[in-house]
Amino acid sequence: MPRFNARRICYIALLAAMYYVLNLMEIRTPGNLHITLDALPVMVSALLVGPLDAALVAFFGETLNQLLGYGATATTLLWALPPVLFALIIALAARGQKEKRLEERAILCYAVCIGAALVRTAGNTVVIWLDSVIYQYYSFAYVFGSAAIRFVTGVVAAVLVATVTMPLVKLLRRRNFLK
Repeated sequence: MPRFNARRICYIALLAAMYYVLNLMEIRTPGNLHITLDALPVMVSALLVGPLDAALVAFFGETLNQLLGYGATATTLLWALPPVLFALIIALAARGQKEKRLEERAILCYAVCIGAALVRTAGNTVVIWLDSVIYQYYSFAYVFGSAAIRFVTGVVAAVLVATVTMPLVKLLRRRNFLK
């Protein structure tokens, strides 16, 4: 999509709202861990449209999640950075494919999604650390004690989302969703 028009803005807003709703439907585990499928609209946007739209979906979706969930804080915008990195990694990998689309190369798609999830989880860990330092609740056990579990749940969520996204994107392309 070459320019921002009403359709493109609505598309980004719809996917950002879906990000927020999917984030609400989380599975909470002990240790303040949660598994969500909020990456689904980000991946769809990354594979169908490109880096800018995917980054905007991730940014607005996570900012909405932070504002409605925690209110405006000094770290609100920092929480949006890891999902934006996730979106950019997948979108740039998808854009770099010459012969076949990324969603048509399942093993590569899984690898890219897992790599992006690891970067997102590392980014979230850094933001947790910064948040804990700024608001003076830092504890090594709180910030880093469950990091390994956060990485595992991030990878599991990425595999689930990729499994759903690949056939969904193929279907949306066949139906000329963006035309």
